[in-house]
Amino acid sequence: MEFTAQQIAGMLNGQIEGDAQVKITKLSKIEEGETGSISFLANPKYNHFLYTTKASLVIINKSYELTGPVTTNLIRVESAEIAFAQLLDMYNQIKLNKTGISKHAFISESAKVGQNIYAGEFSFVGENVKIGNNVKIYPQVYIGDNAVIADNTTLFSGVKIYSESQIGENCIIHSGTVIGSDGFRFNPQNDNQKVPQIGNVIIEHDVEIGANCAIDRATLGSTILRKGVKLDNLIHIAHNVEVGENSFLAAGVVIAGSTKIGKNCMFSGQVGIVGHLEIADNTIVSAQSGISKSITKKGEMMMGSPAFEATKYRKSYVHFRNLDDLVHRVADIEKEKKS
Repeated sequence: MEFTAQQIAGMLNGQIEGDAQVKITKLSKIEEGETGSISFLANPKYNHFLYTTKASLVIINKSYELTGPVTTNLIRVESAEIAFAQLLDMYNQIKLNKTGISKHAFISESAKVGQNIYAGEFSFVGENVKIGNNVKIYPQVYIGDNAVIADNTTLFSGVKIYSESQIGENCIIHSGTVIGSDGFRFNPQNDNQKVPQIGNVIIEHDVEIGANCAIDRATLGSTILRKGVKLDNLIHIAHNVEVGENSFLAAGVVIAGSTKIGKNCMFSGQVGIVGHLEIADNTIVSAQSGISKSITKKGEMMMGSPAFEATKYRKSYVHFRNLDDLVHRVADIEKEKKS
Protein backbone atom coordinates (compact mmCIF):
# COMPACT_ATOMS: atom_id res chain seq x y z
CA MET A 1 0.00 0.00 0.00
CA GLU A 2 1.25 3.43 -0.95
CA PHE A 3 -0.20 6.85 -0.19
CA THR A 4 1.01 10.42 -0.53
CA ALA A 5 1.08 12.86 2.37
CA GLN A 6 -1.64 14.82 0.59
CA GLN A 7 -3.93 11.78 0.45
CA ILE A 8 -3.36 11.03 4.14
CA ALA A 9 -3.98 14.66 5.12
CA GLY A 10 -7.26 14.51 3.21
CA MET A 11 -8.32 11.39 5.14
CA LEU A 12 -7.48 13.05 8.47
CA ASN A 13 -8.64 16.59 7.61
CA GLY A 14 -5.12 17.79 8.40
CA GLN A 15 -2.78 20.52 7.17
CA ILE A 16 0.53 19.63 5.51
CA GLU A 17 3.83 21.32 6.25
CA GLY A 18 6.45 20.12 3.78
CA ASP A 19 6.31 17.88 0.71
CA ALA A 20 2.69 16.99 -0.04
CA GLN A 21 3.76 14.32 -2.54
CA VAL A 22 6.09 12.33 -0.28
CA LYS A 23 5.18 8.64 -0.51
CA ILE A 24 4.23 6.62 2.57
CA THR A 25 4.26 2.82 2.61
CA LYS A 26 4.37 1.88 6.31
CA LEU A 27 3.61 2.93 9.90
CA SER A 28 6.20 3.31 12.63
CA LYS A 29 6.93 4.59 16.12
CA ILE A 30 8.47 8.05 16.00
CA GLU A 31 11.71 6.83 17.59
CA GLU A 32 11.96 4.00 15.04
CA GLY A 33 10.93 5.98 11.98
CA GLU A 34 12.53 5.32 8.61
CA THR A 35 12.17 6.58 5.08
CA GLY A 36 8.68 5.90 3.74
CA SER A 37 7.05 5.62 7.18
CA ILE A 38 4.49 7.75 9.00
CA SER A 39 4.34 8.28 12.76
CA PHE A 40 2.73 10.62 15.29
CA LEU A 41 3.64 12.74 18.29
CA ALA A 42 1.16 13.11 21.16
CA ASN A 43 3.14 12.47 24.36
CA PRO A 44 5.49 15.33 25.36
CA LYS A 45 7.92 12.68 26.62
CA TYR A 46 8.76 11.96 22.98
CA ASN A 47 9.05 15.57 21.75
CA HIS A 48 12.79 15.33 21.14
CA PHE A 49 12.32 12.50 18.64
CA LEU A 50 10.51 14.89 16.28
CA TYR A 51 13.82 16.59 15.54
CA THR A 52 15.76 13.37 14.92
CA THR A 53 13.24 10.95 13.44
CA LYS A 54 13.87 9.50 10.01
CA ALA A 55 10.15 9.05 9.36
CA SER A 56 8.99 10.72 6.16
CA LEU A 57 5.82 12.06 7.75
CA VAL A 58 4.73 12.80 11.33
CA ILE A 59 1.26 13.73 12.60
CA ILE A 60 1.33 16.44 15.28
CA ASN A 61 -1.20 18.63 17.11
CA LYS A 62 -2.09 21.96 15.55
CA SER A 63 -1.11 23.62 18.80
CA TYR A 64 2.41 22.15 18.86
CA GLU A 65 5.13 24.82 18.62
CA LEU A 66 8.40 23.76 17.01
CA THR A 67 11.56 24.55 18.98
CA GLY A 68 14.02 23.70 16.23
CA PRO A 69 14.39 22.60 12.61
CA VAL A 70 12.82 19.30 11.46
CA THR A 71 13.80 17.17 8.49
CA THR A 72 10.51 15.28 8.35
CA ASN A 73 7.24 16.43 6.81
CA LEU A 74 4.31 17.24 9.09
CA ILE A 75 0.54 16.92 9.16
CA ARG A 76 -1.14 19.12 11.77
CA VAL A 77 -4.48 17.95 13.22
CA GLU A 78 -6.62 18.75 16.28
CA SER A 79 -5.52 15.56 18.07
CA ALA A 80 -2.52 13.60 16.81
CA GLU A 81 -3.42 10.61 18.96
CA ILE A 82 -6.99 10.38 17.66
CA ALA A 83 -5.86 10.97 14.06
CA PHE A 84 -3.25 8.23 14.24
CA ALA A 85 -5.82 5.84 15.71
CA GLN A 86 -8.08 6.63 12.75
CA LEU A 87 -5.17 5.96 10.42
CA LEU A 88 -4.48 2.62 12.10
CA ASP A 89 -8.13 1.67 11.68
CA MET A 90 -8.10 2.58 7.98
CA TYR A 91 -4.83 0.68 7.50
CA ASN A 92 -6.26 -2.35 9.24
CA GLN A 93 -9.42 -2.30 7.12
CA ILE A 94 -7.37 -2.21 3.93
CA LYS A 95 -5.00 -4.92 5.14
CA LEU A 96 -7.83 -7.25 6.15
CA ASN A 97 -10.04 -6.55 3.15
CA LYS A 98 -9.92 -10.06 1.75
CA THR A 99 -12.57 -11.41 -0.61
CA GLY A 100 -13.23 -14.56 -2.56
CA ILE A 101 -13.77 -18.20 -1.74
CA SER A 102 -10.74 -20.48 -1.93
CA LYS A 103 -11.05 -23.61 -4.04
CA HIS A 104 -9.84 -25.44 -0.93
CA ALA A 105 -12.70 -24.15 1.26
CA PHE A 106 -15.76 -26.35 1.86
CA ILE A 107 -19.20 -24.76 1.99
CA SER A 108 -22.19 -27.08 2.31
CA GLU A 109 -24.75 -26.90 -0.46
CA SER A 110 -27.49 -26.18 2.10
CA ALA A 111 -25.61 -23.18 3.53
CA LYS A 112 -26.81 -19.68 2.64
CA VAL A 113 -23.94 -17.33 1.93
CA GLY A 114 -24.13 -13.54 1.57
CA GLN A 115 -22.28 -11.25 -0.81
CA ASN A 116 -18.62 -10.30 -0.79
CA ILE A 117 -17.48 -12.97 1.67
CA TYR A 118 -14.00 -14.34 2.13
CA ALA A 119 -13.45 -18.03 2.89
CA GLY A 120 -9.81 -19.07 3.21
CA GLU A 121 -8.09 -22.38 2.61
CA PHE A 122 -9.48 -25.41 4.49
CA SER A 123 -12.29 -23.46 6.13
CA PHE A 124 -15.45 -25.52 6.69
CA VAL A 125 -19.08 -24.36 6.63
CA GLY A 126 -21.65 -26.97 7.70
CA GLU A 127 -25.24 -27.77 6.84
CA ASN A 128 -27.88 -25.02 6.94
CA VAL A 129 -25.43 -22.37 8.05
CA LYS A 130 -26.42 -18.74 7.36
CA ILE A 131 -23.58 -16.33 6.57
CA GLY A 132 -24.23 -12.61 6.04
CA ASN A 133 -22.58 -10.09 3.75
CA ASN A 134 -18.92 -9.10 4.03
CA VAL A 135 -18.08 -11.93 6.41
CA LYS A 136 -14.42 -12.97 6.56
CA ILE A 137 -13.67 -16.61 7.32
CA TYR A 138 -9.93 -17.16 7.60
CA PRO A 139 -8.16 -20.47 6.85
CA GLN A 140 -9.02 -23.49 9.01
CA VAL A 141 -12.13 -21.98 10.56
CA TYR A 142 -14.88 -24.48 11.40
CA ILE A 143 -18.55 -23.44 11.39
CA GLY A 144 -20.93 -26.18 12.55
CA ASP A 145 -24.43 -27.00 11.32
CA ASN A 146 -27.23 -24.43 11.72
CA ALA A 147 -24.90 -21.67 12.92
CA VAL A 148 -25.59 -18.04 12.02
CA ILE A 149 -22.86 -15.51 11.23
CA ALA A 150 -24.22 -11.99 10.62
CA ASP A 151 -22.88 -9.20 8.38
CA ASN A 152 -19.34 -7.81 8.62
CA THR A 153 -18.08 -10.35 11.14
CA THR A 154 -14.50 -11.64 11.02
CA LEU A 155 -13.43 -15.12 12.17
CA PHE A 156 -9.66 -15.41 12.28
CA SER A 157 -7.72 -18.58 11.54
CA GLY A 158 -8.51 -21.58 13.70
CA VAL A 159 -11.77 -20.33 15.23
CA LYS A 160 -14.29 -23.10 15.91
CA ILE A 161 -17.99 -22.29 15.92
CA TYR A 162 -20.05 -25.25 17.12
CA SER A 163 -23.53 -26.01 15.80
CA GLU A 164 -26.51 -23.75 16.58
CA SER A 165 -24.30 -20.82 17.63
CA GLN A 166 -25.39 -17.32 16.62
CA ILE A 167 -22.86 -14.55 15.97
CA GLY A 168 -24.08 -10.97 15.45
CA GLU A 169 -22.94 -8.16 13.15
CA ASN A 170 -19.54 -6.49 13.26
CA CYS A 171 -18.02 -9.09 15.57
CA ILE A 172 -14.35 -10.07 15.67
CA ILE A 173 -13.27 -13.47 16.97
CA HIS A 174 -9.55 -14.15 17.19
CA SER A 175 -7.58 -17.32 16.51
CA GLY A 176 -8.02 -20.41 18.64
CA THR A 177 -11.31 -19.40 20.24
CA VAL A 178 -14.04 -22.02 20.58
CA ILE A 179 -17.69 -20.97 20.61
CA GLY A 180 -20.31 -23.49 21.74
CA SER A 181 -18.27 -26.27 23.33
CA ASP A 182 -20.11 -28.34 25.97
CA GLY A 183 -20.62 -26.89 29.42
CA PHE A 184 -18.80 -28.69 32.24
CA ARG A 185 -21.61 -30.58 33.92
CA PHE A 186 -21.65 -34.11 35.32
CA ASN A 187 -23.96 -35.90 37.76
CA PRO A 188 -22.06 -37.27 40.81
CA GLN A 189 -25.23 -39.04 42.02
CA ASN A 190 -25.28 -41.08 38.84
CA ASP A 191 -21.73 -42.35 38.45
CA ASN A 192 -20.59 -38.93 37.16
CA GLN A 193 -22.70 -39.28 34.04
CA LYS A 194 -22.35 -36.36 31.64
CA VAL A 195 -25.35 -34.04 31.53
CA PRO A 196 -26.13 -33.33 27.85
CA GLN A 197 -25.68 -29.71 26.80
CA ILE A 198 -28.34 -28.96 24.21
CA GLY A 199 -28.49 -25.16 24.36
CA ASN A 200 -26.45 -22.74 22.28
CA VAL A 201 -24.35 -19.56 22.39
CA ILE A 202 -25.68 -16.18 21.29
CA ILE A 203 -23.19 -13.38 20.63
CA GLU A 204 -24.82 -10.05 19.87
CA HIS A 205 -23.54 -7.22 17.66
CA ASP A 206 -20.17 -5.45 18.01
CA VAL A 207 -18.55 -8.06 20.25
CA GLU A 208 -14.81 -8.76 20.12
CA ILE A 209 -13.35 -11.97 21.56
CA GLY A 210 -9.60 -12.46 21.96
CA ALA A 211 -7.48 -15.50 21.17
CA ASN A 212 -7.92 -18.90 22.83
CA CYS A 213 -11.16 -18.18 24.65
CA ALA A 214 -13.85 -20.78 25.39
CA ILE A 215 -17.53 -19.83 25.41
CA ASP A 216 -19.58 -22.89 26.47
CA ARG A 217 -23.03 -23.67 25.15
CA ALA A 218 -25.94 -23.66 27.61
CA THR A 219 -27.38 -26.80 29.17
CA LEU A 220 -30.78 -25.44 28.11
CA GLY A 221 -31.42 -22.02 26.61
CA SER A 222 -28.44 -19.83 25.74
CA THR A 223 -25.10 -18.56 26.93
CA ILE A 224 -25.20 -14.87 25.92
CA LEU A 225 -22.66 -12.13 25.29
CA ARG A 226 -24.64 -8.93 24.89
CA LYS A 227 -23.92 -6.09 22.47
CA GLY A 228 -20.53 -4.41 22.73
CA VAL A 229 -18.87 -6.93 25.06
CA LYS A 230 -15.07 -7.09 24.75
CA LEU A 231 -13.10 -10.14 25.87
CA ASP A 232 -9.31 -10.33 26.13
CA ASN A 233 -7.37 -13.55 25.47
CA LEU A 234 -7.64 -16.77 27.50
CA ILE A 235 -11.11 -16.26 29.00
CA HIS A 236 -13.59 -18.97 29.91
CA ILE A 237 -17.33 -18.28 29.94
CA ALA A 238 -19.25 -21.29 31.27
CA HIS A 239 -22.71 -22.61 30.35
CA ASN A 240 -25.74 -20.32 30.72
CA VAL A 241 -23.67 -17.28 31.68
CA GLU A 242 -24.93 -13.89 30.49
CA VAL A 243 -22.51 -10.96 30.10
CA GLY A 244 -24.20 -7.58 29.91
CA GLU A 245 -23.74 -4.87 27.28
CA ASN A 246 -20.40 -3.12 26.92
CA SER A 247 -18.66 -5.10 29.66
CA PHE A 248 -14.88 -5.56 29.43
CA LEU A 249 -13.09 -8.69 30.65
CA ALA A 250 -9.28 -8.83 30.80
CA ALA A 251 -7.15 -11.93 30.24
CA GLY A 252 -7.65 -14.99 32.41
CA VAL A 253 -11.17 -14.19 33.66
CA VAL A 254 -13.24 -17.28 34.48
CA ILE A 255 -17.01 -17.11 35.02
CA ALA A 256 -18.77 -20.23 36.29
CA GLY A 257 -22.14 -21.48 35.11
CA SER A 258 -25.41 -19.51 35.20
CA THR A 259 -23.91 -16.28 36.54
CA LYS A 260 -25.41 -13.05 35.20
CA ILE A 261 -23.06 -10.09 34.64
CA GLY A 262 -24.57 -6.60 34.36
CA LYS A 263 -23.88 -3.81 31.87
CA ASN A 264 -20.66 -1.80 31.69
CA CYS A 265 -18.73 -4.04 34.08
CA MET A 266 -14.92 -4.14 34.05
CA PHE A 267 -13.00 -7.19 35.30
CA SER A 268 -9.21 -7.11 35.48
CA GLY A 269 -6.95 -10.10 34.79
CA GLN A 270 -7.52 -13.49 36.42
CA VAL A 271 -10.78 -12.61 38.13
CA GLY A 272 -12.77 -15.69 39.13
CA ILE A 273 -16.54 -15.69 39.65
CA VAL A 274 -18.44 -18.68 41.08
CA GLY A 275 -21.70 -19.89 39.57
CA HIS A 276 -25.31 -18.77 39.95
CA LEU A 277 -24.48 -15.19 41.01
CA GLU A 278 -25.77 -11.82 39.86
CA ILE A 279 -23.31 -8.96 39.34
CA ALA A 280 -24.80 -5.47 39.19
CA ASP A 281 -24.20 -2.94 36.41
CA ASN A 282 -20.96 -0.91 36.41
CA THR A 283 -19.14 -3.27 38.77
CA ILE A 284 -15.33 -3.03 38.71
CA VAL A 285 -13.24 -5.97 39.96
CA SER A 286 -9.48 -5.73 40.44
CA ALA A 287 -6.99 -8.36 39.25
CA GLN A 288 -6.92 -11.85 40.80
CA SER A 289 -10.05 -11.22 42.86
CA GLY A 290 -12.47 -14.02 43.65
CA ILE A 291 -16.20 -13.24 43.66
CA SER A 292 -18.12 -15.71 45.85
CA LYS A 293 -21.43 -13.90 46.36
CA SER A 294 -23.74 -11.69 44.33
CA ILE A 295 -23.04 -7.95 44.01
CA THR A 296 -26.33 -6.07 44.16
CA LYS A 297 -25.19 -2.44 44.41
CA LYS A 298 -24.37 -0.79 41.09
CA GLY A 299 -20.94 0.77 40.61
CA GLU A 300 -19.11 -1.13 43.36
CA MET A 301 -15.35 -1.66 43.11
CA MET A 302 -14.30 -5.04 44.50
CA MET A 303 -10.93 -6.40 45.51
CA GLY A 304 -9.44 -9.49 47.14
CA SER A 305 -10.33 -13.17 47.43
CA PRO A 306 -12.97 -13.51 48.64
CA ALA A 307 -13.58 -10.04 47.29
CA PHE A 308 -15.12 -7.16 49.19
CA GLU A 309 -15.42 -3.41 48.69
CA ALA A 310 -12.07 -2.02 47.55
CA THR A 311 -11.73 0.85 50.07
CA LYS A 312 -12.32 -1.53 52.97
CA TYR A 313 -9.93 -4.04 51.44
CA ARG A 314 -7.11 -1.48 51.23
CA LYS A 315 -7.62 -0.50 54.87
CA SER A 316 -7.70 -4.16 55.90
CA TYR A 317 -4.57 -4.89 53.93
CA VAL A 318 -2.60 -2.57 56.22
CA HIS A 319 -3.56 -4.88 59.09
CA PHE A 320 -2.80 -8.01 57.04
CA ARG A 321 0.75 -6.82 56.55
CA ASN A 322 1.17 -6.17 60.26
CA LEU A 323 -0.19 -9.53 61.44
CA ASP A 324 3.24 -11.13 61.86
CA ASP A 325 4.45 -8.24 64.03
CA LEU A 326 1.27 -8.39 66.08
CA VAL A 327 1.68 -12.13 66.66
CA HIS A 328 5.24 -11.60 67.93
CA ARG A 329 4.12 -8.76 70.20
CA VAL A 330 1.37 -10.92 71.71
CA ALA A 331 3.85 -13.77 72.19
CA ASP A 332 6.26 -11.40 73.96
CA ILE A 333 3.47 -10.13 76.25
CA GLU A 334 2.50 -13.71 77.14
CA LYS A 335 6.13 -14.54 77.97
CA GLU A 336 6.34 -11.50 80.24
CA LYS A 337 3.16 -12.51 82.07
CA LYS A 338 4.46 -16.06 82.65
CA SER A 339 7.75 -14.77 83.98
